[in-house]
Amino acid sequence: MDERLQAFKRLLDIMDAVRAGCPWDSTQTIQSLRHLTIEETYELSQAILNDDLNEVKKELGDLMLHLVFYAKIGQEQGAFDIADVLNGICDKMIVRHPHIFGNEHVENAEQVEQNWEKIKLEREHNRSVLGGVPEGLPSLLKAYRMAQKTAGVGFRWPDAEQAWQKVEEEKSELHEALKKPDDLTHIEEEYGDLLFALAAYGNYIGVNPDDALEKTNKKFRERFAYVEQKAREQGKGVQHLGIEEMIAYWKEAKSQL
Repeated sequence: MDERLQAFKRLLDIMDAVRAGCPWDSTQTIQSLRHLTIEETYELSQAILNDDLNEVKKELGDLMLHLVFYAKIGQEQGAFDIADVLNGICDKMIVRHPHIFGNEHVENAEQVEQNWEKIKLEREHNRSVLGGVPEGLPSLLKAYRMAQKTAGVGFRWPDAEQAWQKVEEEKSELHEALKKPDDLTHIEEEYGDLLFALAAYGNYIGVNPDDALEKTNKKFRERFAYVEQKAREQGKGVQHLGIEEMIAYWKEAKSQL
């Protein structure tokens, strides 16, 4: 037997055993596993951002366990089993890749994405283009995916330069709104428009804004931790440093981290 299939069968057998005999595993439901799966997904995300392939491997295993767990519960309820899950995604991949499994020709990855969205709409006639973007996504990632989805059916700027002009336009509108500081509703609206335009711009330059921001968050955390450490070395709390000292240590951190 193929080593990969053997390993997958081993996981299925272990799932059967713990579901039947473990007091914790035997009581879990699809609903009770949900928040744990979200946690595992974020842990995988962090491992990817850290470029820690060994940790990625471990987190993929944890996530794979959850997928098998859901399929086991589905089987017990007579709704679906792991074969249904796997055959379903196999069928979808074949349909969505006519340039591999059919006679269609594509020139680049952008055409693949456009075909993917068109095929989805053709097979699901009543579905909105944005129907595949989960409401529960973090807002920045949701904006990026919404712009990506609509671009797949042609609702996009012709090039990156025009997309950037939209960012500049929204920036100017926010600047104008700030001239009326009491109108917070309008300021918030224009601020949101600017964030959306920046998120959408990521599609034109090959940058996922959620990934980019998370990396900046990590960098900020590390640099501010350096400032705090310098304060401790002086026997102070960071709140007792002057802004000039903070900036000086921040610049040190930028040069070292």
